[in-house]
Amino acid sequence: MFLEKGAVAHVKFNFDNHVLDTDRRELRHGGELVAMQPQVFDLLVHLLKHRDHVVSRDDLIALVWGGRIVSDSTLDSRINAARNAIGDNGKEQRLIRTIPRKGLRFVGAVNGSCNAQAASALETEQPRSGLALPDRPAIAVLPFDNMSGDREQEYFSDGISEDIITALSKLRWFFVIARNSSFTYKGKAVQMKQIAAELGVRYVLEGSVRRSGDRVRITAQLNDTATGSHIWAERFDRDLTDVFVVQDEITDAIVAAIEPQIYAAENFRSRRKPPNSVDAWDLVMRALSHHWRVTLPDSLAAQALLERAIAIDPNYGQALALFATNHMFGVHLGWTDLATAAPVAEQAALSAIAADSEDAWAHTALGSVYFSTRRLDHSLAEFELALQLNPNFSLAQGYYALALSYSGRWTDAYAATQRAIRQSPRDPSSAIYYGVAAYAQFVGRNYQEAIALAREATRQRGDLTGAYRVLTVAAGMTGQIELARTALHELRRTQPNISLSWIATQLPWKHDADREHYLEGFRRAGLE
Repeated sequence: MFLEKGAVAHVKFNFDNHVLDTDRRELRHGGELVAMQPQVFDLLVHLLKHRDHVVSRDDLIALVWGGRIVSDSTLDSRINAARNAIGDNGKEQRLIRTIPRKGLRFVGAVNGSCNAQAASALETEQPRSGLALPDRPAIAVLPFDNMSGDREQEYFSDGISEDIITALSKLRWFFVIARNSSFTYKGKAVQMKQIAAELGVRYVLEGSVRRSGDRVRITAQLNDTATGSHIWAERFDRDLTDVFVVQDEITDAIVAAIEPQIYAAENFRSRRKPPNSVDAWDLVMRALSHHWRVTLPDSLAAQALLERAIAIDPNYGQALALFATNHMFGVHLGWTDLATAAPVAEQAALSAIAADSEDAWAHTALGSVYFSTRRLDHSLAEFELALQLNPNFSLAQGYYALALSYSGRWTDAYAATQRAIRQSPRDPSSAIYYGVAAYAQFVGRNYQEAIALAREATRQRGDLTGAYRVLTVAAGMTGQIELARTALHELRRTQPNISLSWIATQLPWKHDADREHYLEGFRRAGLE
């Protein structure tokens, strides 16, 4: 379990010119506040309180992740972050020592604190005021209410809830409460604040299912427990031709819809925090909002924020993955030099996988590196692995489609874009998926379809470089020279360095014929 706020009555630990205050949840070094993620803070407190013996890795996993299965590299990243926060490191181990095959122990001298036994007694005696929030958005999915009046239909409403829990658990950026905990509220009228306190969550998803004949209506609502406000709500009406197909479809739709809503809410929450309390997660959320805007200034702003996040926690997989993805996206759009960006991005992507090999974002980041560096088969393998880890990851679908297009597999590419668009119709990246779909149709010589899709992409986002490229070449190949020149003018606005030479050398085609086809469209449009 997570340590509980208020569980220990204002205990201070003094060590090595540091003061850790459990009541304020602060660590200071020489009077200066040290930024720490909540997980890392809780881990350090646990080691300090139980410094009279070795703490096993299993105990730490139970503390920080609530007993969920995590990789050794993920746990190691939090241990390293705790050491970094107090001026220690894995080589010297002055304060936090690793005991081989046993666990860890805090070995530094500590003054002016209560001992572990007294702290444990206080924890037992003090009333619990609620679990501390983890460093990721924590969400509980309550069992959906069966409104059909038929108890035999209970399995369907429960199945929807359980599938959503499973699908959300694949989003490694979220902390998802296990089914057995959230289902304890089944059939009970409980206030959101009580659920938030008892489960240690910021978000609660609730809903209802009503079946009537061969039709089903499902409503879902995402709530912010801190403010009591509704972040998102939707209603789904379906024909019940196949119960399990409908169940899967509704699950995918709900998960895809609420993911960007939570990111947006987290970004808003982060921007309201005082500057001195901003942690790595806050910085990643701010970077993500810039990344999705797909402009050069926003890309540079995202990189700066991610560099700050990585400085706080060098093993922060989510920051590393987004850092790599952002760099390589800039390469594809002509904002960044490939030779400069690729080595930095590849190192970050590999570090993200080392931090958490089960994170779909990390494999998507590495796939984007392989894509731009012409290792297309490796790129496809990474995107396929990302989609195995999280089938609802629309961004991975979009990148997968792009790699398929450049491999000449345009029909597979177009199908992947349609999955991305259907999975996440409100996705900030939907314009990109339309642009990739347009390019897939261009590769297939379906020029009018390519023009229509590229126009939709530019309608959604007026600075989308890739969509203007496709619009230019598709119009050029159909002889619509005025449209081609207009699109080329807009392309030069978004990518001033565009040239036949840049296209021939910077984009990663597998087949020479596809490159020549693309170049011919630009020649007809008047590009030199």
